[in-house]
Amino acid sequence: MRVLVIEDSPKMNAALQRGLEEHGFVVDACSNGHDGEELAAAEPYDAIVLDVMLPGQDGLVVCRNLRRRGVHTPVLLLTALSGTRDKVDGLDAGGDDYLVKPFEFEELAARLRALMRRSTDVDAAVLRHNGLELHLGRRTATRDGQTITLTQKQFALLEYFMRNPDRVLTRAAIGAHVWDMNLDPFSNVIDVYVSALRKKVDKPFGSPMIHTVVGAGYRFGSPAEGGA
Repeated sequence: MRVLVIEDSPKMNAALQRGLEEHGFVVDACSNGHDGEELAAAEPYDAIVLDVMLPGQDGLVVCRNLRRRGVHTPVLLLTALSGTRDKVDGLDAGGDDYLVKPFEFEELAARLRALMRRSTDVDAAVLRHNGLELHLGRRTATRDGQTITLTQKQFALLEYFMRNPDRVLTRAAIGAHVWDMNLDPFSNVIDVYVSALRKKVDKPFGSPMIHTVVGAGYRFGSPAEGGA
């Protein structure tokens, strides 16, 4: 899933990007509140990691402004301040969760997954569909009891499909949630990854789950008339 990191410390910003990418997230990052607010308002992120102590426009102002602008993306606030009043202020500003520095990346990743579950109809750490299981914490996949080895990007793509069963997903939507802002919109990279994923998830088994909807995109789920 795609996450925006807003953190002014270059070292912490780089560490957050690296740590989240290692846990399977697609990450965009910026270092100030104004740019972060504009990115968050313009792009369909699945979650935002927002440092409270930003220079100029701090994280609480960013959060309040986003809520005023109708942006409902889950926000996890990061801060070195651990007092109850600080946490209350952050949650009252529109934050969904609060994590005090220093922290373990396993906890950060778990909290982000929990926030994403709250914002969708999927409420599980393991996604399941007709014998296919995707364990988000362990980063493992199986179908009919057989282990499927996936690259990080293939895992992210399959997760997005499984979080949106029986919905037609356009290439633009897939790119927005599974790739970062550097994706070339004219590239065929999404089709290439879908083809590779099908070879692992569909081809060795009896029934396909990833279907092409001609002229529209892809759909994950049971076969339907008009799909391929």
